[in-house]
Amino acid sequence: MLQIGYKLSSEEQRPSDLVRYAARAEDAGFTFALISDHFHPWIDKQGQSPFVWCVIGGIAEATEQLQLGTGVTCPTVRIHPAIIAHAAATAAAMMEGRFFLGVGTGENLNEHVVGQGWPETDVRQERLAEAIEIMQLLWKGGYQSHRGRHFTVENARLYTLPKTPPPIMVAVGGPKSAELAGRLGDGMVGTSPKKDTMKQFEAAGGRGKPRYGELTVCWAKDEKTARKTAHQIWPTAAMGSSLSWELALPKHFEEVAELVTEDAVAEQIICGPDPGKHIDAIREYADAGYDHVCVHQVGPDQEGFIRFYERDVLPQLSKASRRKKAA
Repeated sequence: MLQIGYKLSSEEQRPSDLVRYAARAEDAGFTFALISDHFHPWIDKQGQSPFVWCVIGGIAEATEQLQLGTGVTCPTVRIHPAIIAHAAATAAAMMEGRFFLGVGTGENLNEHVVGQGWPETDVRQERLAEAIEIMQLLWKGGYQSHRGRHFTVENARLYTLPKTPPPIMVAVGGPKSAELAGRLGDGMVGTSPKKDTMKQFEAAGGRGKPRYGELTVCWAKDEKTARKTAHQIWPTAAMGSSLSWELALPKHFEEVAELVTEDAVAEQIICGPDPGKHIDAIREYADAGYDHVCVHQVGPDQEGFIRFYERDVLPQLSKASRRKKAA
């Protein structure tokens, strides 16, 4: 059955608001959430970027059933994988059976801050594969050591462990990351409904594993307002994916955003209050093979968006799923 999730956008919301919206999303019928893990927002207009692991602790206490994953964490540059393993184990212990760790190769925007440089794509993927190995090693318990090409761990033991290690969902953006996700991950996270990517993921070992898709929308009482909000706050939706990996500062994204039109953003983001458009976009992800679709509402009116989905979108998707199951 298709699961619909709510995106906790750390780039746009203060930490206490993220906790409050997570609880509200659970009440509204969203079954899971993804929370972004950034050091910087994409542009200054977004305005926030709290430390995600503090926020996760708050969400753990404010919710009872909501599944939660990072969307996504880079465990290779800004933070050593042993520390991410520690953080994720604690989060999973607080949310037994409800937490998973989404991981990716990161963006220069967030990782350059520790002054370790920004390696090329192949090296970033090598580091991610080694980081996954380290985290899974530490989650076995006991004292563990690792001496690899990129990381060293000496006599490290995690004393606080969940009953079951958190699943690792790997971000997928192309053939190489799809192969890595299928081979090493417990599932995948994608941002576009590309069937070719899904085939590559399955061929590498991903068959039967969960697939999380992220869909960006902007609900407002009218389409004109939604388009304007999306253009002002999330112009990166219409930028090339390579820019998101390579640009170092929010002001660099803002300089590119000056060239992005409102029409270009509206082509990438579902804008307005028509539930049919939202449902069609979600179904496009489902048709591509995703079994989880996380919806990211751009802008400050999160409560209006949640009410809209609670009233006009989630019930229709639920009815359609029941009809499909009965057939």
